[in-house]
Amino acid sequence: MKAIVLRFAPFVFVLLWSTGYIGAKFGLPFIEPFTFLAIRLSIAMVLLAVLATVLQQRWLQGLEWQHASVAGLLLHAGYLGGVFTGIKLGVPAGLSAIIVNLQPVLTSSVAAFLLREKVSSRQWLGLGLGFVGVALAILEKSSNLLGQTIAFGGVVAAFVALFSSTAGTIYQKKFAQGIPLLTGTAVQYAASSLVFVMAAFAFEQRRIVWNATLLWTMLWFILVISLGAILLLLWLIRHNSATQVSSLFYLVPPFTAIEAYVLFGEQLGVLAILGLFLTMIGVALVVTERKL
Repeated sequence: MKAIVLRFAPFVFVLLWSTGYIGAKFGLPFIEPFTFLAIRLSIAMVLLAVLATVLQQRWLQGLEWQHASVAGLLLHAGYLGGVFTGIKLGVPAGLSAIIVNLQPVLTSSVAAFLLREKVSSRQWLGLGLGFVGVALAILEKSSNLLGQTIAFGGVVAAFVALFSSTAGTIYQKKFAQGIPLLTGTAVQYAASSLVFVMAAFAFEQRRIVWNATLLWTMLWFILVISLGAILLLLWLIRHNSATQVSSLFYLVPPFTAIEAYVLFGEQLGVLAILGLFLTMIGVALVVTERKL
């Protein structure tokens, strides 16, 4: 049973995670990003705490509080904050995606050194194909970057997101393996939501236009992504190598492109389709056990 779950769980995660970019397009016109993230993670934290209490899952002890908080700040506050800040400062979504999706290669390099994970030649080939696929998939939308002036601070923020997500994956794998998922994730959200609350009061007006679209978007982010997808991600990190898990992020931009085509009519060109196939081949090479 566990083998079946391990086989299909990565693709379920990618499908759920990719909807986050679509959901942002629906919700962010009615709420500022830090305010949105603060509300989202705060509510998710409360729901997880209640669920953990009902299921009688133990709470963290000793250094587990510290490890969960650090992992949360890296995986949620640093990553989400960096992406949203970069886009707010004028970095095009295409360029932001290219920067952030360097994560699998960076994670694999660090994991090979710090976690003593062996990365085979087959996996390095897969990582390379995945990156090329991602670049092709978003090249059509980022081809108009030539001649544009991009805020340096926005690019820095995108790299902060890259390094935070990489460090968070490594830290979670190395120090938070034995921490209970529900209570551990609740602590991660508590630390991250505190950061976003402070950011919202420091940089935003905190204006919210409540309507059905925003409510449905908020519910989707809280229940499907902040609960379902994140818990699945942490479970995958626990049962797979950091290299294998990080390679899944290569699939997110192509899946998002398909969803945007279905929901918003955004066209998929030849490069995007080619990139999707290359990415799927690359991820398959990374997650399989065989070596060249």
